[in-house]
Amino acid sequence: MDDFNWSSESERQWNERSAIWHSKSKDMWESGSRKDVVPFFQSIVPTGSSIWDFGCGDGYGTIKLAKAGYHVTGIDVSEEMISTAREMAKGINAHFLKGNIAKVDIDRSSIDAVIAINSLEWTENPLEVLMEMKRVIKPSGYACIGILGPTAMPRKHSFNRLYGEKVICNTMMPWELQQLAEENGWEKVADKGVYKRGINPAIIEIQSLELKQALSFMWIMIFKNVK
Repeated sequence: MDDFNWSSESERQWNERSAIWHSKSKDMWESGSRKDVVPFFQSIVPTGSSIWDFGCGDGYGTIKLAKAGYHVTGIDVSEEMISTAREMAKGINAHFLKGNIAKVDIDRSSIDAVIAINSLEWTENPLEVLMEMKRVIKPSGYACIGILGPTAMPRKHSFNRLYGEKVICNTMMPWELQQLAEENGWEKVADKGVYKRGINPAIIEIQSLELKQALSFMWIMIFKNVK
């Protein structure tokens, strides 16, 4: 696969998954793994802020943010996802465009925050995307990033890299994300674990941070841009 092109391959795969993803997104955002994302985001980022949703998928979360009072634009590599998002957002003040979140058409230091839920690890170079977030977010603005935790089954999409194959999933652990961010001009201000159904919250609560992260299905962190 010497002719592997991440952007075109990523778009192809996400276009193929678009219908399946859309069939599940409402449940994820309303009662599943993403149900607490918007309230968690609201606890740190003031209502009325200008937000870009990096890797917005079918736009369900973007629309929830718009309804919560944010000025929000969603961007995704998949044309199918963006078409679905635009259809869903009719009559709602949310905007969508197709693009690569590693290089977005936004002026430097021009927005208040970025949200990227389960998208950073689906980029060719996560550090490049973190630095692009830093470029476009105002000083002391925020990046809310959710990545798959160690117990998330979708890691199968990155498995073939162990055979030397090119893949579109650049999986990482929560502690790796935190270190990568803190070494490159970000300060963690809040974090939250999401766990599979059936996990007893009381058992999770007494564990160390390392064990909480190791048991998580998704880990969400909010970083401040400390330029």
